[in-house]
Amino acid sequence: MGLAHQYSREQCATDVNRQDKPIIQTIALIDTMDKNINTFCMRLKEWFSWHFPELARIITDNNIFCKVVRMIEKRDNVSDDIKDQLTEIVLDEEKAQQIIEAARISMGQDMSDNDVIQVKKFSERVVEQIEYRERLQEYLRERMNAVAPNLTSLIGEMVGSKLIAHSGSLTNLAKYPASTIQILGAEKALFRALKTKGKTPKYGLIFNSTFIGRAGQKNKGRISRYLANKCAIAARIDSFSEKSQTTAFGEKLKEQMEERLQFLANGKKPQKNKDAMKEVLDELKAEGLYFDTAAQANKAAAKKDKKKKNQESEDEEMPAEESEDDKKKKKDKKKKDKKDKKRKRQESDDEEDEEVQKPKKKKQKKE
Repeated sequence: MGLAHQYSREQCATDVNRQDKPIIQTIALIDTMDKNINTFCMRLKEWFSWHFPELARIITDNNIFCKVVRMIEKRDNVSDDIKDQLTEIVLDEEKAQQIIEAARISMGQDMSDNDVIQVKKFSERVVEQIEYRERLQEYLRERMNAVAPNLTSLIGEMVGSKLIAHSGSLTNLAKYPASTIQILGAEKALFRALKTKGKTPKYGLIFNSTFIGRAGQKNKGRISRYLANKCAIAARIDSFSEKSQTTAFGEKLKEQMEERLQFLANGKKPQKNKDAMKEVLDELKAEGLYFDTAAQANKAAAKKDKKKKNQESEDEEMPAEESEDDKKKKKDKKKKDKKDKKRKRQESDDEEDEEVQKPKKKKQKKE
């Protein structure tokens, strides 16, 4: 048991994906909280609309609605005195005035003091969850900037973290081809299309990116394919580069996406990927943030080749006496080998003769 525990501890300590685990858990928690917050806000709207139905028509945003309910508690408290506070929450002076006017002529039923207390407590819990969800997103942004800065600057922390979570780790995502990243998250639609021989999906999780939303309907497939290509490049830079804390590559890839959108809309020719990456490398070299390890390896290999050539030239320039001694040693070795072979042959022949003579002696004894 002790060996098994030690092995498990070593595996956890040396896991290459240990930095990805918080990202996977955080984005899963955010998705769950989004569903719960939407459900709670809907329940609060239905509950409070019996008392103040006009408020739900004026304020459509769930977060702002919960904050307003927590502040006013009931419609009798709405007056011109709290207009400034309403404006701070709603971020619109006209809407604040509409709420005040609607409270004067509201057709909702009255609520008891006990009901008001319960609604207020429920609204406070929903607002706390909304604030905690915002803090979680900030934490996710920090983790993504530390683990995958280029992927984050390209498509944002939410879509990037969903890709990492769906693939299992950043390393797995980096190993995927662009065609797999393009339909990541749409596996059911893909296999259904292959089974029914229909059209395969054009995009999966990357559909949540703003680039696909800004593209025209006929160009969504092209943009999704191009975006998946750039996501693969960014993921590989983040995963396999030794010093990938810079976001220069991701920002350049984002510029290329903007140029591609302009090309599909206006026909303006975009910059080639080779030239774009060269510009980034030149900038990093100028700032001292990039070291060409391939060039260093080539230099080391060239030094080794030079040493080998020098040794060969030294061996050729050795004096003739040493070479003659080597020849003599080789001749003596050959002679010894020949003598050993002859001796072995003689021994084998003697053994065969003895084996032949033995059966003859046996026959003579029988006779």
